[in-house]
Amino acid sequence: MIRRIALVTPHYHSGVVETAGTWPNVAFVYIAGALRDAGFEPIIYDAMTMDHTAEQIRARLIELQPEVVLTSAYTPSYPKAVELLRLAKEALPGVITGIGGVHAHFLGEEVLKENGDVVDFVLRGEGEITAPELMTCLSQGGDLATIPGIAFKRDGEVVITPKRPFLDSLDDLPTAWELVDWSLYRFYPLPDANLAVISTSRGCDQSCTFCSQQAFWCKTWRARSPLDVVNEMQMLKERYGVGVIMFSDETPTLDRERWEQILDLLIERDLGLHLLMETRVDDILRDEAILPKYVSAGIRHVYVGVERTDQASLDMFKKNTSVAMGKKALDLLNSYDIITETSFVLGLPDDTPEIIEATFKLAQHYNPDLAFFLTIAPWPYADIYPDLAPYIVSYDYEDYNLVAPVVKPKAMETDQLMDIIINCYRRFYMGKLTTIPKMSPSKRDYFLITMRLLMENSYLKQFMGGLGQMPTEVNALLKKWL
Repeated sequence: MIRRIALVTPHYHSGVVETAGTWPNVAFVYIAGALRDAGFEPIIYDAMTMDHTAEQIRARLIELQPEVVLTSAYTPSYPKAVELLRLAKEALPGVITGIGGVHAHFLGEEVLKENGDVVDFVLRGEGEITAPELMTCLSQGGDLATIPGIAFKRDGEVVITPKRPFLDSLDDLPTAWELVDWSLYRFYPLPDANLAVISTSRGCDQSCTFCSQQAFWCKTWRARSPLDVVNEMQMLKERYGVGVIMFSDETPTLDRERWEQILDLLIERDLGLHLLMETRVDDILRDEAILPKYVSAGIRHVYVGVERTDQASLDMFKKNTSVAMGKKALDLLNSYDIITETSFVLGLPDDTPEIIEATFKLAQHYNPDLAFFLTIAPWPYADIYPDLAPYIVSYDYEDYNLVAPVVKPKAMETDQLMDIIINCYRRFYMGKLTTIPKMSPSKRDYFLITMRLLMENSYLKQFMGGLGQMPTEVNALLKKWL
């Protein structure tokens, strides 16, 4: 009989996503809520944020004694997810294991063929219905082949059941926020408030060739009602002391009418929340007239995916935007004193030092507050993968982290590419430091705290030596303003 189910985040650290803070795995919050409502006892264990070693994970699992251990992974975290499930198998004889997430969703057959000794089940697609149905079936000794949205091995062969349809409604999904250890989650620029992540919508209707989301969601987009979204935000603040909320969805702004209703409700309730979000360049341009509402509603930090500064690459990525649109969107956000963040994807097969330098100069011209210069990651399930495959130099999935050069450009060695990328970071942020006197006090403080985090706590530290070894003029500027 299955009773206790541990939802465990792999002990993987990429150095990119952890720069700004730590946040709960919102997918686990939803799945735990569904499991609880089905009569099970879910436990959320964030081994990543707790920075637990393999031995600590083993000890914690022995202490928890779950009958089932479930995890989730994207491609670079997948090796650590497998290691986690191996630890579970060693520590808990007879334990049942499963894995979900984008990597397993697309590569479930590979997962089971290569690691079927430690992975019992792959959960594909949305898990809120699949996980409770699977647990009930296992408890009752039913036929696993009748459960849509899973994969498993039977008699040495991989069985992949039919795809489960997407949920009809995202409103009123059960959540298990009470299982979250709120002491773990902070947004480093504003460390005095708990940080939560919520999903206001699911899906993506775009066709970006380097991304997994449009494929995972089959180019569909579904949204929660404005009232359901804002009610959850108010509950998180009042019940759990949440002061910072990040929207996990790629395009919360897709439906203009719905999005403006969310803004209006936030303004009406005056929750005093600090909101972080990602959206598309074209939605910002569409919303030029209501950007004051963004500010009044608490939108403080916006990431827009510019990716490249040349039109040919944007067209190859099928971004459906222009270089000029990206510049204008960032200018608009900056004009309202909203923190702007974007990223530039480097290391394509045809990139040269000259092309990257041109990209860098245009990145400076775009003038975001925060810029990340990332290497192209050849997700095996992305549309662009066949174009990148001949140039892949590492098949270790843990390297597919947007930091390590996995694709070798024709005209460069990977070491040279990495040196150029780090130099882009160095010059970009040294240039931004000279503009500090022109920043508003709030943006200046936010930027400088983030700058220090980048230099001291992120993956850049190993390349840039930390602040102690930064150029004298940089240290002088930071000491003056911090």
